[in-house]
Amino acid sequence: MFNSILVPLDLADTDLAKPAIATAATLSQTWSGSVRLLNVMPMTPVMLAEYVPADFDVQQRQTSEEALAIVARESGIDAHRISSIVRQGGIYHEILEEAAAIKADLIVMTSHRPAMKTYFLGSNAGHVVRYAKCSVLVVRH
Repeated sequence: MFNSILVPLDLADTDLAKPAIATAATLSQTWSGSVRLLNVMPMTPVMLAEYVPADFDVQQRQTSEEALAIVARESGIDAHRISSIVRQGGIYHEILEEAAAIKADLIVMTSHRPAMKTYFLGSNAGHVVRYAKCSVLVVRH
């Protein structure tokens, strides 16, 4: 049923992602599916470009890839069933793009408890739930 599971995570708060990774691990084992970890790097604002090193984005990507590799190793998921990728852009847009690219059957993600600002502005999890073409499981921390 769930052959391809996407788990977007914020590397700045990996503790928040642990419940989603554990859930994805259980589901992937049950259905013999694969898990794809995703981290989305924000675009460097143009106004800051002159203040950061020329290879800033490359360094950030490399750091993110190394951190994702550590999370993948610590996940308990068999190495042949887990992969990771770093994308750059808008968070919910890149999550939806990656889900489409890997033909995800399920997106498992965590979300903070709703706050007043998310009711007016929306949250990334809310956008993913609203616009994903596959099932989405939001695990509350």
